[in-house]
Amino acid sequence: MSSILVPEIPPAGFSFDLCQRNNALIKKGFAAPKVVKTGTTIAGIVYKDGVILGGDTRATEDTIVADKYSLKIHYLAPNMYCCGAGTAADTEMTTELIASQLELHRLNTGRVVPVCTANTMIKQMLFRYQGHIGAALVLGGFDLDGPQLYCIYPHGSTEKQKYTTMGSGSLAAMAVFESRWKPDLSEEEAKRLVADAIRAGVFNDLASGSNVDLCIIRKSGVEYLRPYDTASVKGERQFNYRYKPGTTAVLSKKIIPIVVEEEHVRTIREEPMDTSS
Repeated sequence: MSSILVPEIPPAGFSFDLCQRNNALIKKGFAAPKVVKTGTTIAGIVYKDGVILGGDTRATEDTIVADKYSLKIHYLAPNMYCCGAGTAADTEMTTELIASQLELHRLNTGRVVPVCTANTMIKQMLFRYQGHIGAALVLGGFDLDGPQLYCIYPHGSTEKQKYTTMGSGSLAAMAVFESRWKPDLSEEEAKRLVADAIRAGVFNDLASGSNVDLCIIRKSGVEYLRPYDTASVKGERQFNYRYKPGTTAVLSKKIIPIVVEEEHVRTIREEPMDTSS
């Protein structure tokens, strides 16, 4: 017997209770929601003295570029930042929620929050929603164990990497990393590598574009470069498309007069008002 205090434990395994309802809805013409394609190129690498995160700035809405200056590198704590790919609202609210929890953790413990703590918080939250939160994240930071970089998938699985990419342009960015990354990169080499990886996503993925943002996380602090580079520069018009009359030859000319009917105006005769009574 179940109650509010002692709820009934559901049986283990999959539940097929709604299969008949779903089939009935489909037969009546119910259109299931379609998967929405999202576009982003985000990346991160571990170099000699820290972590560098990068991302493009294009936000798309189906086939429309909704925002050319979208912020995709989000603040989590003074020693860690997080890149977000997927649904923009989900990445924004997820990082804000985790940032508030990390601040409470810092105030409660009185110490620098480890990057693995943020990774655990995020993966537990995403796993709880079983992928319905469309947030694919690249988490980077610097703590007592040195530079840390994590790749977090929307369903809650995570990987600790030396370099990683996410988003629709991740294949092009990963090709750059695979060919040029090496241990103990200098900061300038690492910045050029991440920027080139983001540019590869911008130029090979229609849903990525505009600028390149970088976030450099060192032991001494964080440097946010927004924008680091403008990858997609808008072209300038090279010619004047105003032509003088007579530039194009007139082969024939025909004038058709337009007859406009005059409207008849009704004249209303004014009568004086009777004021004798």
